[in-house]
Parts: sequence; C-alpha cells; structure tokens
Amino acid sequence: MRFYGLAVIAGVVGLTACAGGDKRPGDTTAVVVDTSAPASTAGTTTPAGGTSGVMAPITGTTHEVKMVGDAQGYRFEPANITVKQGDGIKWIMVSGGPHNVAFDAATIPADVKPQLDANMGTDKMGELSSNMKMNPNETITVSFANIKPGKYPYHCVPHIAMNMKGVVTVQ
Repeated sequence: MRFYGLAVIAGVVGLTACAGGDKRPGDTTAVVVDTSAPASTAGTTTPAGGTSGVMAPITGTTHEVKMVGDAQGYRFEPANITVKQGDGIKWIMVSGGPHNVAFDAATIPADVKPQLDANMGTDKMGELSSNMKMNPNETITVSFANIKPGKYPYHCVPHIAMNMKGVVTVQ
C-alpha cells in the first residue's frame, strides 16, 4: 500500500513540475473580468475559480470524523453528521488511504459554494476538494461558519466507487 502512495505522490509532483507556463513566482491568482455586469461593476475581478469567499473561522465545536479503509470496507465514521453554523469538522486519516474530502459541487447551492470552498482552506487539490491524506493522523479541517442550513453531500475521491460517502447537515 505504501508503494501506491509513493507512486501517487511521484505522479502529482511530476504533473505539477510540468504545469509551469509563464507564471512568475508568487503569481497565484488569475483575473476574471465580468463583462456581463452593469457598467458600474464591469471590470471587477475575482480570484481564479470564481471564489470570492474568505475563510470564516470556526466559532463553535470541532467535531471529528474518521476516514477508514479496512477489511470491513471504506467509510467515514460517522458518515452522516449534523453541525451548527460556526462549527467545524476535522476528518482524521486512520487507515486505507489515500483519502480526501470532496463536496459534490453539483449539489452545493451556488450561493454557498464560494464560502464552503474558502472554508476548506488552502490544502486543496481543486474546488471543494481537499488534498489527499496518506498517513495515519493526518487531518482535514473544514469550517461551517457562514454556511446556510442544509445538507451537503461529500465523498472520498479515490473511494467513491466503494461507497465512501457521507452528508454534513448544517442546522
């Protein structure tokens, strides 16, 4: 299993190195110009990906969810969890990695997506998707501050076919 983890890391490092381009060091934001907006707001900019949210800190309880892969299967424990606005969830890699936390972008309301994406912090591999965690006790922490009440389905990208899914319900 460790060999596969090293192979994944080597592949990611290789792809990252090849993705160079003409970027200058420290130039990590693309500018998107909204030409469909009224003249008073035309030309405003947002970070690449359209995310305009700023990470909101956890102000309530931080709950824990384990990411497990073993002889009983791949799963989140608990898979379904209810939190209050302002709470956070810390997903802990236990076994059977790599694991990550990815919210299903198709089910996240458009007005929630930027804030939830920002609340995932900078340890991400894409919109609404955390980086992979390879080793026991590595964690992913997401704030649910400024997230409106609702149900937010999530999954582990490498193990979605093995039904490693869950739902966060925000009250």
